[in-house]
Amino acid sequence: MNKYRIIREAVFTERSTNLSEKHNTYTFKVVPHANKLQIKEAVEKAFNVKVAEVRTVNVRPKGKRDRYRGITGKTRHFKKAMVKLEKGHSIEFV
Repeated sequence: MNKYRIIREAVFTERSTNLSEKHNTYTFKVVPHANKLQIKEAVEKAFNVKVAEVRTVNVRPKGKRDRYRGITGKTRHFKKAMVKLEKGHSIEFV
């Protein structure tokens, strides 16, 4: 598998921003079948940093409902990875 296709996008929420500022941990959406070693290699190669730890979680879809049109559905499921970097390394998003 191509290492650049493992990382789909970076997650920018209030919690992920606090994690990156205080604990040097960055959050990414990744492909669902990627394991921790593949995620670690992809982040190290894509951003030229040293990864200390990788945590993953499968985010389940939430039910959504449009009360005006009567349409129900669900959001998409995805895998989220929290990547902690070694001291002295950081990622700058432009």
